[in-house]
Amino acid sequence: MEIAELTALLTPEGLTLLDDVGGLATTDDVARAVSRLRSAGHSPDLVAAVVGQARLRVRAGAKFGPFADRMLFTRAGLEQATRLSIAARHAGRFRAAGLRTVADLGCGIGGDALGLAGLGIRVRAVDADEVTAAIAAYNLAPFGDAVTVAHGRAQDTDLDDVDAVWLDPARRTAGHGETRRVAAEQWSPPLDWVFSLLERLPGGVKLGPAFDRAAIPEGVEAQWISADGSTIELVLWSGSLARDGVGRAALVVRGDEAWELTAPADAPDAEPRELGAFVHEPDGAVIRARLIGEVARSLEAGMLAPGIAYLTSDAALTSPFVSSFRIREELPTDTKKLSRALRERDIGTLEIKKRGVDVDPAALRTRLSLRGDESATLLITRVAGRRIALLADRVA
Repeated sequence: MEIAELTALLTPEGLTLLDDVGGLATTDDVARAVSRLRSAGHSPDLVAAVVGQARLRVRAGAKFGPFADRMLFTRAGLEQATRLSIAARHAGRFRAAGLRTVADLGCGIGGDALGLAGLGIRVRAVDADEVTAAIAAYNLAPFGDAVTVAHGRAQDTDLDDVDAVWLDPARRTAGHGETRRVAAEQWSPPLDWVFSLLERLPGGVKLGPAFDRAAIPEGVEAQWISADGSTIELVLWSGSLARDGVGRAALVVRGDEAWELTAPADAPDAEPRELGAFVHEPDGAVIRARLIGEVARSLEAGMLAPGIAYLTSDAALTSPFVSSFRIREELPTDTKKLSRALRERDIGTLEIKKRGVDVDPAALRTRLSLRGDESATLLITRVAGRRIALLADRVA
């Protein structure tokens, strides 16, 4: 969205038109809406803004639920925004620490500020992009004077009267549509400035889950977070927001439920062992936090192979921190022989998972020409230098 489109949209006519159009889920919906709005005499800028927002609101439902129907977005802003359920968990940590005024530096469209303000925390939000800051101001307007939004740089923000900071450095090129990732030295605000700020004030900084672990500063708590099976972010917590004795944490969120594994530092891996009755795949947050060994010991499990994030055990145990599979048998890895074996077992629906091997599950599934009424999971990995394929069933 460009400034002309936003200006056209932020009028009584524009906002009423957006509500009237409703969600546009398909390209056919979009084409019909554009035709109808242009025929009614609306300007090209207004039509583009209304149709673009109507499409984004449909996509935003996954992150913001029913709130999306009363919010505005840019495409890049929505992609980078924290989902509201996770933002609320972040905000809960600020409230539990007794921090009442937080500067949200690089607020984007306001996702994290929504979580903070929703828990009664005063927010000073800032974004370096003019359009994004205006959209954040609209999204946060229901909180009145409890939230202020400004267009400006994080580095220029007066922090004298705030208790803590929240930062989400821009890790992509500027813009509201298609963007690309940039190197850490090009982030905005710069990472060195962010880390120096965390030394002065309690704070949290949201980073990508694959952030270079060697660059994590001393004295912070590193918390990796997964939501509904996807590892979505790493948050570094400082000051009173960092928990005593916690250097590494893996927060696993599924729907409205959450589980957390914590440790003072990286946990040593469990020893490898022979294939047992079960294989367990640790959640991505557990893997990123390097707490696989903690989970292994709780499951009476060992590593299936050194350096590969599969565990194996004979105990009928599972946990929220793993996906567990009961092994049926080992099958051939040759595609033709594997296809024949699966047909003999009447397997037509196959989940394919792999670690430590160069396999494209989608391409393999096509080559297997599956037919049958049964379902199963195929685990492909490498043990003692050879590729193995394990037919298994998920454990609830």
